[in-house]
Order: sequence, then structure tokens, then C-alpha cells
Amino acid sequence: MQSLSPKIIRRSDPTRVEIEWSDGRTSVYTPALLRGLCPCAQCVSEATGKRTIDPARVPADLQQADLAMVGNYAITMRFSDGHHTGIFTFEYLRANDPQGA
Repeated sequence: MQSLSPKIIRRSDPTRVEIEWSDGRTSVYTPALLRGLCPCAQCVSEATGKRTIDPARVPADLQQADLAMVGNYAITMRFSDGHHTGIFTFEYLRANDPQGA
């Protein structure tokens, strides 16, 4: 992987988050995808590492708000279902790019 560093993080509307990476690639994430990938302790068992939320059950019309940086390594946001504890590292986002790695 050439780069994990975002040049631009864009929340163009409540239904998408775009990241333009320093290597020129652009990744587009829907809130439903991000919610299904949430790595927090509520969504992934700390004991087993097993996902406790079924991504197929996340509503497709989910929205996000309050997108914010976490240090220089991640973003966080609030989802319209009330969930807000996920921290999405840039490495994790790039590894889960919906357009492929």
C-alpha cells in the first residue's frame, strides 16, 4: 500500500464520506457501509473479535453527521441510528475501501 494519508476528507452530504488519498486514489463510503464496518467495542466483541452487528441489517438509508478528526490518524462520526463510538483509522478505511484495495 503506497499511502494511508488522506489529502482531503469530504462530507459532501449526509449520505457519503469521500477521502482523497495522497497517492491520488479516492474512496467513497456510505454511512451504511461505515456503520457495518464499525470497529468499536459495541460492534465487535473484545473477547472474541467477532462482529456483533450484522452489516446486512444496517438500514441502507442511514445517514451520518458530526464527522470529526481523531488526532492525525482517524475519523469519527455520529450515525442517524444514534451510534457514535466508532473510530475509523485511515489504515482501516483504506483496507476496507469499497472500490477495492
